[in-house]
Amino acid sequence: MSVWLPGAPCTPSGCVVPTRTARALPEAVLRLTAVAVLVLAGVLLLPVGRRLPAGLVGRWCRWIVRAAGVRIRTTGAAAPTGGLLLVANHISWLDVPLLGAVRPARMLAKAEIRRWPLAGPLVARSGVLFIDRDRLRALPDTVARIAAALGEGSAVAVFPEGSTWCGRGQGSFRRAVFQAAIDAGVPVQPVRIHYRDTSGTTATAPAFVGDDTLVASLWRVVSARGLVAEVGIRAALPPGRHPDRRALAAAAHPRGGGQERERRAGQGPVLGRDGSPAGRRAGGPDGGPDTGLVVRPRTSPCGHQK
Repeated sequence: MSVWLPGAPCTPSGCVVPTRTARALPEAVLRLTAVAVLVLAGVLLLPVGRRLPAGLVGRWCRWIVRAAGVRIRTTGAAAPTGGLLLVANHISWLDVPLLGAVRPARMLAKAEIRRWPLAGPLVARSGVLFIDRDRLRALPDTVARIAAALGEGSAVAVFPEGSTWCGRGQGSFRRAVFQAAIDAGVPVQPVRIHYRDTSGTTATAPAFVGDDTLVASLWRVVSARGLVAEVGIRAALPPGRHPDRRALAAAAHPRGGGQERERRAGQGPVLGRDGSPAGRRAGGPDGGPDTGLVVRPRTSPCGHQK
């Protein structure tokens, strides 16, 4: 397992539950087609993407989410301008356009994408930053390139968990990328992404986890009714306020921004120190001793009741 890309316990069979209400087949197909057309248009515009107005890019990102039939509910103030490290928890492929709607940014992507036929060169020309997840020695160079982009005034979007979770549990934020923000002297913008269904409870249908395929995940989303993507834009963390990347990563994590208040309001599960719901035994984020209680019967690894 890569140090940069830790695994999540979430699996399609153990965590993902389709919504109770589904769209008619023709409507689902129409939505899938609309998403494909919008994504294709974006791919074709990638070489000039960095020259497009930020407002237009943001609207295109929102159009993708809305075309999939997902409503967007945004709270919080607008993200600041200038160099900015944009970080969020990671659940779905929908997270990428949702972050782009908060503020268009250069994404950090796996190096394998650069070798894809046709799409790879286009993505590279769009300003995407690549990371080789299998080479730990390449990590300092990646951090330096992110810091350089931030220092030039760009926003860089990263999912520091390094893996997607189903939304009922969360992983720890890997700390290395926060060093780039410290080195560049720029703020960190934490964003919390959460999906709900028509009843207001956590929806796992949008999750893209484990050995799930993109086609299966896409179809699950476009065929579901009543999905809502909640995007919470927290106050930006100014440079110099936290002494090191460990403290900065902890402050940027969703559990560092009001998790206890949400739990008391009945809006989310109680998460353990490793970001997973209490009740699951797991090692600490740095490989330390286990914390939490022993898992209860008939509960998936991330706490979802089967």
